[in-house]
Amino acid sequence: MKRENCWKKYTEEQLAELNQINTLYKNCLNHGKTERECVGLTVMMAKAEGYRDLKEVIAAGETLNPGDKVYAVCMDKAVALFRLGQKPISAGMNILGAHIDSPRVDVKQNPLYEAEGFAYLDTHYYGGIKKYQWVTTPMAIHGVVVKKDGTRIHVCIGEKEEDPVFVFTDLLIHLAGAQMEKNAAKVVAGENLDLLIGNTPLQENEELDKKQKEAVVANVLKMLEVSYQMEEEDFYSAELEIVPAGKARDLGIDRSMILAYGQDDRVCAFTSLFAMLDVNQAEKCGCCLLVDKEEIGSVGATGMQSRFFENTVAELIALTEGESDLKVRRAFANSRMLSSDVSAGYDPLYAAAFEKRSAAFLGMGLSFNKFTGARGKSGSNDANAEYIADIRRIMEEADVSYQFTELGKVDVGGGGTIAYIMANYGMEVIDSGVAVLNMHAPYEVSSKADVYEAVRGYKAFLQNA
Repeated sequence: MKRENCWKKYTEEQLAELNQINTLYKNCLNHGKTERECVGLTVMMAKAEGYRDLKEVIAAGETLNPGDKVYAVCMDKAVALFRLGQKPISAGMNILGAHIDSPRVDVKQNPLYEAEGFAYLDTHYYGGIKKYQWVTTPMAIHGVVVKKDGTRIHVCIGEKEEDPVFVFTDLLIHLAGAQMEKNAAKVVAGENLDLLIGNTPLQENEELDKKQKEAVVANVLKMLEVSYQMEEEDFYSAELEIVPAGKARDLGIDRSMILAYGQDDRVCAFTSLFAMLDVNQAEKCGCCLLVDKEEIGSVGATGMQSRFFENTVAELIALTEGESDLKVRRAFANSRMLSSDVSAGYDPLYAAAFEKRSAAFLGMGLSFNKFTGARGKSGSNDANAEYIADIRRIMEEADVSYQFTELGKVDVGGGGTIAYIMANYGMEVIDSGVAVLNMHAPYEVSSKADVYEAVRGYKAFLQNA
């Protein structure tokens, strides 16, 4: 089937809007490199558009009316925004769902050690990564340290021009004969993916001798104490994430693409958020749901498999229609959802992995996947033809460029999203998102045109599904 390159259709006015949206998107990527940062950014932007904290509404004993806008946060790692429509929530919602966690490397709870004059942080990688891609690249540390008295210390080292950066080292090519013979999964071992953070010893003194601390580690701890009022035991209650340092950048001489960390799946999360904040009125309740832990199976209290979203909808129904478990069930069964996650962009340098007719191409618009999963659709949601037909109508009425795609050749591999979890409620769900190159690498590539079409498509869905 014929697909048109989006860039051919834009007017000067649309190009200006496209650039404005992508500038905002890059700024969000720069300030949202962890799930906590994404939630904080989302709440800030939502408040600016008149959204209120659902907890405060409940505490005040208020009711909610059509047009009201609220948000709910779960452990600072997941967030849901709701704009009430003219119809009751039990009539169904139009839901944009995406995840805000991305592949990365996490600091362990007993991480700090010294070896031959170097100080390191021991780590455990998060999500599916090619470990060899993460070595010799400037890294930053983002996260939070929580002290025993409840004090939260926010950490971000490596993003400012004057900040130091960190690195995972690799073996020089001159001595790497045996290493180069290993398969790619074993070239860099997970236990060797430890972060180099220091090399200067603390000056020897009696206090150091008493504590029997290694000198370089002792110096690191002294600096942490001065800068963050942090002692070594505070690593126990810390969540520190190691991510590529640096800002999102325009890619290409024509500036048509974006190169940045974390675009899986923040390219869908932020475009969903932009669309949500731009819609003020619709018949049905609109929802933007941004969750954690998708990269490791959507598990835990902040993942899609938790009851956070279900409990929040129950609270909303209690404030609008009265407490009713049946109406909560009806709300989910009557809802429609775009499970917004990235698609694998067709890369002509690796064409053998793709079935070209069904591949997602950059610059061709919003991607819809009828199914995901791997080898025989295992673990996938498989959208109904009737729902797909209506999605086509919505997109075409709004003049949104879109394509129907799948993730690589049938027997090559595959992947999943949060779609199948929400489909368990009996709602209509389809995977949709933006095509990216280098998925799960430290730096991923998206098309500015696809970012723009995603915002337009998500907005059309909220208004007309």
